[in-house]
Amino acid sequence: QVHLAESGGGSVQAGGRLRLSCVVSGNTYSRYCLAWFRQAPGNEREGVAAIDNDGSTDFADSVQGRFTISRDNAKNTVYLQMNNLTPDDTGVYYCAAANGHYTVEPPDEAEFRFWGQGTQVTVSS
Repeated sequence: QVHLAESGGGSVQAGGRLRLSCVVSGNTYSRYCLAWFRQAPGNEREGVAAIDNDGSTDFADSVQGRFTISRDNAKNTVYLQMNNLTPDDTGVYYCAAANGHYTVEPPDEAEFRFWGQGTQVTVSS
């Protein structure tokens, strides 16, 4: 069983920054591809950023240049650094993992098997 636990959400004003963290349990963490998704009220969940097990990354157009994704295999942790936040970035952010590589860019939830419970990010204008 793989367990994912997100942290780092909160409330910030537009232009602010947050860093989300997600700790992934399991001995095969380094083999996982990892991603962040978000869901705003009334909207479908959308892929924000992904990092493959070789370190390659992909981002949704809406966050390109503002968000970065990184992973620390020694700590079984994936991060999402979010800068220059806007109210449109508000939502519940989910960490997700899958064995092997992802193929859809930006990430598609159908490719990710393991999910965290989510952490709320609220950006006020």
